[in-house]
Amino acid sequence: MSEELTWMPAWQMRELIGKKELSCTEVTEHFLGRIEEHNPTLHAFEEVDWNGARAQAKSADAKVLAGEELGLLQGLPTSVKSHIRVEGLGVTGATGSTVSKWDDLCVERLRAAGAIIVGTNTMMGAGGGARMDPDRPGVFLPFNWQAEALSPWDTTRVPGWSSSGGAAAAVARLLPVTIGSDGGGSTRLPAAYSGVVGLHTSRGLIPHIDYEKPKMLLTASFGPLARDARDAALFTQAMAGPDGRDYVTLQTPTPDILSTIDDGVAGMKMAWSEEWGHAFRYATEKSPQLVDIARAAAFSLRSLGATVETTDEVWEDRAEHGTVRWTVEPAVYEAMVGTLTQPAQQVDPDLYQAQAESRGRNWEKFRRLFQEVDVVMSVTAQRTADTTDDWDANWSTRGPSFPGGSFAPVYCSHTMIFNWMGFPAVSVPCGFVDGLPVGLQIASWHGREDLVMRVARAFQQAFPRNERPPVS
Repeated sequence: MSEELTWMPAWQMRELIGKKELSCTEVTEHFLGRIEEHNPTLHAFEEVDWNGARAQAKSADAKVLAGEELGLLQGLPTSVKSHIRVEGLGVTGATGSTVSKWDDLCVERLRAAGAIIVGTNTMMGAGGGARMDPDRPGVFLPFNWQAEALSPWDTTRVPGWSSSGGAAAAVARLLPVTIGSDGGGSTRLPAAYSGVVGLHTSRGLIPHIDYEKPKMLLTASFGPLARDARDAALFTQAMAGPDGRDYVTLQTPTPDILSTIDDGVAGMKMAWSEEWGHAFRYATEKSPQLVDIARAAAFSLRSLGATVETTDEVWEDRAEHGTVRWTVEPAVYEAMVGTLTQPAQQVDPDLYQAQAESRGRNWEKFRRLFQEVDVVMSVTAQRTADTTDDWDANWSTRGPSFPGGSFAPVYCSHTMIFNWMGFPAVSVPCGFVDGLPVGLQIASWHGREDLVMRVARAFQQAFPRNERPPVS
């Protein structure tokens, strides 16, 4: 069953575990073997808890055999981005001890649902020791490619920033599902670069608290990376819901993402945006090819009974005011993503006011749009995965030449707006350019993960993409 298990959706594994036709230990050992085989090439994992994973699987099997009520993720192995805390494992970006003394709330939820926490995934720019240039904000010093994650499609290229290891592990099936984070596209863009589903969840859907370095996740989210949209929805459902320890999280009943995921898209109304009215300023020579593929994918949903029309609405782009200020709350964002060796930049009150007003205008445009349509779509990234040499140059020597003085607005040209708004958006694989994946982005109003995942699921079922990368 080895090859079949490698590519089997996690939700099917869960069904077999519930029927006692597959053991949690069998699943965990299989994927530990794949990590052992391929991680030396891909650098997808920062740390693997070999003994802990086996102990968790044994405990999960005992519950199955005892006839106890099983969790939504019973026996399914997963991993999290290295800045997400797992008790007893190292954590990227921590102050003081580098070993976490507690689980992040999303990890608590994963464990409570029966998942096996295998380890932590490489985080682009962190695990490899990349540092920002102290004299040029938003510009990085060269990356360490002996430690950074590499693309399973071409190991001379990157899997995307910054949930890099999670995306590489998911597409090469070192694990069925991994958990990333998204502060400007950091789940969706690696998903697009790597050819997997990646979900940025609504602001407050998945709770978070950091007892050591408190911060508010106003622009960032946690979310899954997986080859299968239903798998991504399954893990999102397990992590979602209110928690009184996080005063930013939604204190309302948990949305049901799974009950309608197989309902299809017949009767749904959808919009397509070429570039949000501003993203083409960051285009490359090959960008039209990627946009063409994503547009064709979006309009193919008409064949499933959806209405799809183009919107010419122009949303505002704030990147020219600097990367870290391209958000609703500059001070919060800078404190969250700034390096530990530099203080947060002082906030310009006039710029802050301009940002807040711009956000309000963009919000109103989306509010009107989502009164007319269920989802809006675009290409996820208008460039394919960069070579490691180009990646280095884009974040360093070429950085100051880009709008805002950094490569970040270029990289996040189609994704950052949904972090700014706090709306859910998912990237789903929709094709290839020169052998490299292209992603279709599907977004909706706040709290409507059910809609974006329903569309992603319908697209994958109607137009399956079963390509497997060379390193898998």
